[in-house]
Amino acid sequence: MAVANLVAPPVDETPGQARHAGVKTFGFLLIPNFNTIGCAAAMETLRMANLAAKRPLYRSCLIAVDHEPVQASNGMRVVPDYSIHDAPELDTLFVVGANPIPARNDRNLLRWVRRLAGLGVPLGGICSGSHLLASADLLKGYRCTLHWEDIEQVKDKFPGIIISNQLFELDRDRYTCSGGTAAMDMTLQLVAREPGGVEIATRAAELLLCDRMRGAREQQRVPLRQKLGHAQPKLSQIVAIMEANLEEPLELEELAQLNEVSVRQLERLFHKYLERTPSQYYLELRLNRARDLLLRSESQVRDIALACGFASPAHFSKCYSRFFGHSPRGERKQRPLHA
Repeated sequence: MAVANLVAPPVDETPGQARHAGVKTFGFLLIPNFNTIGCAAAMETLRMANLAAKRPLYRSCLIAVDHEPVQASNGMRVVPDYSIHDAPELDTLFVVGANPIPARNDRNLLRWVRRLAGLGVPLGGICSGSHLLASADLLKGYRCTLHWEDIEQVKDKFPGIIISNQLFELDRDRYTCSGGTAAMDMTLQLVAREPGGVEIATRAAELLLCDRMRGAREQQRVPLRQKLGHAQPKLSQIVAIMEANLEEPLELEELAQLNEVSVRQLERLFHKYLERTPSQYYLELRLNRARDLLLRSESQVRDIALACGFASPAHFSKCYSRFFGHSPRGERKQRPLHA
């Protein structure tokens, strides 16, 4: 593929000039086979924040181990603005991880990232970027995340690392996300942390046509087939029927009959592969759907309760509070940035 550059050529400046001028410099370290959409989502969010603020707040630059083009996972080759040897002073560095995760990381990159950590530069990871940070021994005691496809691999390799299934994690000076559009959500939240940043982030989200800014509490949605593999088509079929019948939940006997299994067999399948009863799993599906509606729509709580199969708002509120730790109305009050 053709060589490309994701950003406009950097403005000529001496290292540190951007910081002194009040502009924060975000570096994006490109690992070969890096995730293009995650990198672009974060960089475009910073660009939109500048447009929303009507003044330069952020500068993005691409960094690699040397000045040679770096190939992305989609085959596109990107020319970095800097190498690790001449990169400017940074306010934050994001490691843009590779897909698939490389068998080993470049030692020069590890040494450079460790040096930045020693200087107090906040570090982040996009997609599998957490893998390099963990390899550099820079995630001990921090919560982090990465794409759901890579979570188990990294957990096995670094058993002492705290890895969540969240869309992103902002833990002190470590910022990690699962990749894709989650990089946009994470960056919007970082913008919102700055003085006057909530309004700027909200405007930036509008420019990005982002209908809702997701918060760090939201989890990645791991496909059921990923959890089960291909060995349990019957269970996947049962769950698909549940998902299609949230407004009027089916009885267990109906589910069993539709799938030509006994209720006992149904219960064994859910206990063995999903570690919960069919009723518990069905309730979680309905509550998660209700949460989506609370966050994405302006529908009344009563209407959402009915749409998700609850007989009354009181019963809905009780189940919701027990599962999420706060009421449906409390959920709405906590909407990220009130987008």
